[in-house]
Order: sequence, then C-alpha cells, then structure tokens
Amino acid sequence: MGRSFTKREKEKIRQSLQDACKQSWTRYGYKKTSIDELCRQTGISKGAFYLFYESKEALFCEVLCQVQQQICDGAAKILIEYQDKRGAAEALKYIYREYDKHNFLYNAESVDYTILLHKLSEEQAGRLRESERMSREIFYDRPWLKFRIDRDKAMAVIYALLMNLKNKEILPYDHMETFDFMIDHMIDSLYV
Repeated sequence: MGRSFTKREKEKIRQSLQDACKQSWTRYGYKKTSIDELCRQTGISKGAFYLFYESKEALFCEVLCQVQQQICDGAAKILIEYQDKRGAAEALKYIYREYDKHNFLYNAESVDYTILLHKLSEEQAGRLRESERMSREIFYDRPWLKFRIDRDKAMAVIYALLMNLKNKEILPYDHMETFDFMIDHMIDSLYV
C-alpha cells in the first residue's frame, strides 16, 4: 500500500507539481515535459502523481486555467483601481508582461499546443474554453470603459498587440517598451 499524505502535504505537492509544470512547459513545451521529470522535481513517485491528477493533460489544463485566472484577476484589480482608459492601458501592460513569463499562453498555434488540445477530455476542453472566454471578456463589462470602435475590432487590435510577443526576438528595440508605446498611443483610439 502506498504512503498517504496529510492535507497539508497534498496541497504542497499539488502546488509543487503545478510550479514544475509551468517551468518545464515554458522551457521545453508540453510534449517534452514528462510525468517522470515532474515527479522527480516534486519528490514523489509516478504512482503518487496519479493521486493528484488523472493524466498529464489534467495537470496542464489546470495550470493553464489557473494562470489565466491569475492574470484576469490581476488585470481586473488594475481596472477597478483606475476605472478609466488609462487603467485599461495598465491592465494590458500587466497582461503582456504575464504572457511574456509564460510562453505557453501565446503559442496556441504550435504543434505542441495542438497535441495537448487533442488529448484533453471534453470536460477539460470546456474548462479551457471558459478560461479563454473569461480572459477575452475582462474588458467588456466595465461601465467606466466604453469602446470608441466596434468591440470585436477593438478586441482584435488588443489581441494583435499582445501577440507581438511572438516576434519579440526579432524586434530591433526592447519589446516591452515597444508594447508600452503602442498601448499608450492607441488607448485613446480604442476607448472613449
């Protein structure tokens, strides 16, 4: 019979697995991240892994949804603090910096990410869709923020700006400063 864990140990192990997953996913990608390596980093057996997650995909889905939730919560906090279009600019800068820390958030078109999506259960895929919907709508239902242009067009512009992360290595200037400049100069065109 395997070792049982206290509630506190379970929480610590679960968090360690999530942290190891984020680090490995950012560095190596989904496919090259192995359960064996995650278990080694966490100090648990492979059998113990399955006490916490039914599969590698379940862990990745949880990490992805959790990171998205943390980013949305942080951006919402900024939006509530400022309650104007400058707050929207600061929230977008925050989101950009968080995405920069977690490249798996903006590499959704990669083969690696596609493999993950195909291995998700319907429930996991639904959680992921809900997480993505939530992250898109963070700028929608704010009475103090009114789009100057069509909402879908504004969101497409915001998405296009955020996806400049994919080109950060080839930009001839610091990508953070470039993004901040673009947001600071476009925010008046996006919001009243």
